Formats: sequence, C-alpha cells, structure tokens
Amino acid sequence: MKLPAAFEEKIKRLLKDEYDAYLASYDLPKYQGLRVNTLKLNLEEWEKINPFKSLKTVPWCKEGFYYSADEKPTKHPYYFAGLYYIQEPSAMSPGAYLPIEPGDKVLDLCAAPGGKSTQIAARMQQEGVLVSNDISASRAKALLKNLENFGSRISIVTSETSEHLASKWPGYFDKILIDAPCSGEGMFRKDEGAIKSWETHGVEHCANLQRIILEDAATMLKPDGMILYSTCTFSPEENEGMIDEFLKKHPDFKVVPLEPVGGIQHGRPEFMDSDPQLAGALRLWPHHVEGEGHFVCLLQRTDGKVAKCNPYPKQKRLKDYADALAFMKQYTHMSEDTPVTEIGGKLYSIPEDAPDLKGVRVVRSGLLLGELKNKRFEPSHVLALAYGKEMFKQTIEWALENEEVVRYLKGETVLWDAPKGYHVVCVDGCPLGWVKAQNGMLKNQYPASWRLC
Repeated sequence: MKLPAAFEEKIKRLLKDEYDAYLASYDLPKYQGLRVNTLKLNLEEWEKINPFKSLKTVPWCKEGFYYSADEKPTKHPYYFAGLYYIQEPSAMSPGAYLPIEPGDKVLDLCAAPGGKSTQIAARMQQEGVLVSNDISASRAKALLKNLENFGSRISIVTSETSEHLASKWPGYFDKILIDAPCSGEGMFRKDEGAIKSWETHGVEHCANLQRIILEDAATMLKPDGMILYSTCTFSPEENEGMIDEFLKKHPDFKVVPLEPVGGIQHGRPEFMDSDPQLAGALRLWPHHVEGEGHFVCLLQRTDGKVAKCNPYPKQKRLKDYADALAFMKQYTHMSEDTPVTEIGGKLYSIPEDAPDLKGVRVVRSGLLLGELKNKRFEPSHVLALAYGKEMFKQTIEWALENEEVVRYLKGETVLWDAPKGYHVVCVDGCPLGWVKAQNGMLKNQYPASWRLC
C-alpha cells in the first residue's frame, strides 16, 4: 500500500522511533469482530450455542470477539435472529467506554450504520430513550434496520443536522456519543478508499465539522452529563487539539480519565501542546492493539444551567385500538396498557419520556408494532424481533440444523402442520419472524429486503 507522502511525514514526526513498528502493522491481518447482543442472551447462554470455532475476547469489550477470516457469520441464522453484530474491534471502544446506565437518555449523534447504537441499546437493557441520528437519509435506513434486527424497543431514529437537533432538544440528554466524521487515517490499513478520501477532504474540512457537532452536543447535554467523543484518525488536530479547543470555550467541562487496556495507549496532549488532562483520553494504534486506529475521549459537564426541551405528547394505550388489541390478546402477552401512538395508520410504541419529535425529520418514532388495515391488524416483522419467545402465544421451534430455517430465511413457503393463524418462528428458541399457518402450510411473512441470499 502506498501511503501519501504528507501523511508519512506527519506520522514519522508524531511517532518517532515507533514509526517502523507502525508501518509494519500494514503487513498484519485485518481483524474481524462480532459483538454479542446481550438484549437477547447473556454471555453464558452465548457460550452454549456459539457456532464459531475459535473466538477470542476483545480486551476492551467483554461482549466483543475476534473471529477467523474463514468464518461466515453474516450468513448464519443467528445473525438474522439478531444475536450478534459484525463490528471492527477498535470500533467497539467508544460504546464500551461511555458509562451507560439503564434509564439514561442517550443520543448517538453520527450513528450510521449502527454499530455503536446497537452496543448502547444492549447496555440500556430496554430502559430509557435512545435517539440515533445520521444526517444521511440513506445511511439512516441502514441504521434503522440494524437497530430493529437487534431488537431495541427504546430507539428513535432521526436524520437531521446536529444544529437542528440542538434547537429542538436543549439540555435533554444524559449521555451523547459523537463518533465524529474525520479524516479516517486509522482506517488506511483496512480500507484503501480512506486514503482517497483523506487526499480529497483533508484534516481541516473534518475539523470544521467536528467543532460544530461538539458545540451542538454541549447544548443538548444535561448538567453532569457526559459526551464520548471519538474518531478513527491519528490527526492531533481532530483529536487532542479539537478537545483542547472545546475545553477553552467551555470551562464547565472536564476530561474524565479512561483506563487503557489490551495495548490501548493514553492520549498525547504533547502532540498539540494541549491541556495535560488530555492524557486521560485514549489512543488505539494498530501496532499496539489487534485492531485499527481510534481516538476516544470522555467529557463531563461539571455545572451550568441549560434550557429544557418539550416532552413527547402523552400517548394513547393499546386498549384504545380495538383491532390491534384483539390481535395482541390472541397472539401475544402484551399489556393492554402499552403506550401506543398512531402515525399514518401504523402503531408505534414510543419510549416513555421521549422528547417532542415535532419539526424533526424522523425515520422511525419508536418500536413499530404493526399496521391497521381494513378493520384488521397486521404485525410488523420487528415486533417479533423485539421480544423473547415468551411474549408470543404461538411459536414454531426449529433447531439450527433443521433445513426449514434456511428455507424460511430465503422467503420460501414451508410445509408444516400448525394451528391456524399467526406464529413466530424461532431458531434454538430465538425469534426470527412471523408466519401465517393454514392447511398444513406456513405463509412466509419474512420481509423480502431482509432475506438470506
């Protein structure tokens, strides 16, 4: 791989006698990672069903594992059941280091394709509010699919600028994750396309975006709240230098020191003659860790008053929608007091204490329960993925080795004797989606765009 001369000169200046070791990292293998979905099973349960030969734990993420290049986890039925997410190991570090608590109100500001949002959702354990935003509408759709496959019931997906969100939701969030758009130097080893982007856009273009995003995030943060800022670049101007600049403008913020593990290094304030507390940030270098380049810094607001945003209007209840209630009583154990909002004939359960979404470009307002159609209710695919099999009164249980599992995931009709009506298909006890049984056949309800190819 031919690196840009300007980049080589900069890295030589920064790393000095470590430069040769850094350069040698380009000859090392590219590391593959998956992260187990603890919304659906714990690590002990995962260990019992783990189908992959040689998983090794990622040091900074206990749910993360390296897998070998000959494995094909994206073709496995467990992937379609949302039991894990494919994620580069270093990219697991921001979500692991942000101190999430169930019940938090969390914003993932630059969220697509959803790796960090799914990680946050798992740590929230279906309590609180998670807003996942991406300015790109097309990327936000991929983000939504990943959150739905993961089974998050507390997620709202938006596609807005940080500035617009800040104008709507001042002082609302307990935690904010900014995986900032950056020059991508840490991805050169993995993706040669990142080099072309670096040559086209440069560091200053990205730094200007980061300044704006950090300012808007500060507006949306509660007192004592935390911002986790991360990039996948080595550039000091986008890392220690960017945070140093932010701290000078915001004396009510401080760096919360993070503990390096597994070869992760401390931040390098000397790179930019920055505030010494930036040694409490973290740097992941590919010649020190089994992963790509990353920077992570945790900030906390220490005091200050902030404005407050309007809450989401009070929702109705499932019992207010007769057709939906009849379906849920027949096929599920869902409470008739479940909060429900109707938008365009579709029913959503929006997380309690959500912010007002009026005037915000929303991709998904919460958990899509289903759609009202001509005095009947049609359940959504994601409803089946959002709960364990115990929620459903009629399930069809298939073992992993059963050939009907693959046929179902391909969207085929399956011959199977089952009572008439809706059933949730499960693989090894984990829901995959709906079927409608009639006359010894299962009419496949698996969405075409989700199918196994």
